[in-house]
Parts: sequence; C-alpha cells; structure tokens
Amino acid sequence: MRTETCGLGSYRADLVETYWRWEQDPALLVGYGRQAPESLEARTEGMAHQLRGENIRFTVYDLADDQPLPVGVATLLPDHSVRTAEFVIMLAPEFRSQGTGTAATRLTLDYAFHVTNLRMVWLKVLAPNAGAIRAYEKAGFRHVGPIRQAGYWLGQVCDELVMDALASEFTGPSAIASPGSASH
Repeated sequence: MRTETCGLGSYRADLVETYWRWEQDPALLVGYGRQAPESLEARTEGMAHQLRGENIRFTVYDLADDQPLPVGVATLLPDHSVRTAEFVIMLAPEFRSQGTGTAATRLTLDYAFHVTNLRMVWLKVLAPNAGAIRAYEKAGFRHVGPIRQAGYWLGQVCDELVMDALASEFTGPSAIASPGSASH
C-alpha cells in the first residue's frame, strides 16, 4: 500500500537493529512515556515473539527517492471479538514533522477498515505531544477524552488522551477501495 510519498510494507526481522535504534531516541521514549531504553538483545528476542504474534505490523517507507527507505513502524493490536484495534506508530527522528506520520497513519487506517474489516481503531497519546495529536487528527482520528494524570512528559505528570477513528467516518482517498487501486 502506498501514496506518492509513503508506503507500508512487511515488518522485517532484518531491520531489528534499525527499529531498535529508533526506539532509543529520547524523544520517542518521552512520547511513549517509557523511562528506560531496551537492550538490542532484548529487542531481538522481542522481535521473534512479535513475528509470531497476531498483531498487524508494517514497516513505514519514505518513497521520495528511487529506493524505498524504512523510516518507521505502524502497528495495529486487534481485538477480533469486537472488531477494534489499538494503533501505535514509531518514526525515525529525522522523518518526524514532515507529514510521514499522517500518511502512514492514514494508510494503516485504510488497511484496518478495508482489509481487516475493523469498525474502530483507537490510540492513546500523551497530552503535551502536540505534533502527534495534529498528525492523528489529520489522518482522521477524533478526540474521545483524557485519562487524567495517566502519563509523564519530561518528568511531569500529564493526561493521556484517547482518540478514535471509525470505519463509518473514514473519508477521502483510499489506497485500497478507490477505483484503480489494484496497482497499489
């Protein structure tokens, strides 16, 4: 699946060190509310488990050049019994604030609604993470409400916001459901 500038591809074991490097970025640790980095050994072990799991994971690619460049990971954690999923995304530091997150989020929603047949996708984001919130809004997520004092941002207690996107409200171009999309 792709747009002119962004694509989603398979989650790849050969990129575990690249994924791990992105995950050690202090801004990502703050954004996820994590306090400690993870060792490459632990990440490699976790990758083996993830590849066997039922979560839907994509490598996000920047398509600006001739060769697709891996720049992030987008994940859906489905609850098949109620046809919903939690959404999580991680981007390399140098590809944030360029529209890549919005494009990858939108493609992931497109897949969730038109391939996996989910009816709703939701996420949690720390309230001070204004850039991520804007990207999610542009991709089609709406605010549900805060979980008060559920997170930390730069050492300070903060709210965690819940946002959701409904299949019934997913509008705009689709890389899957649009006429002529079979080539994507």
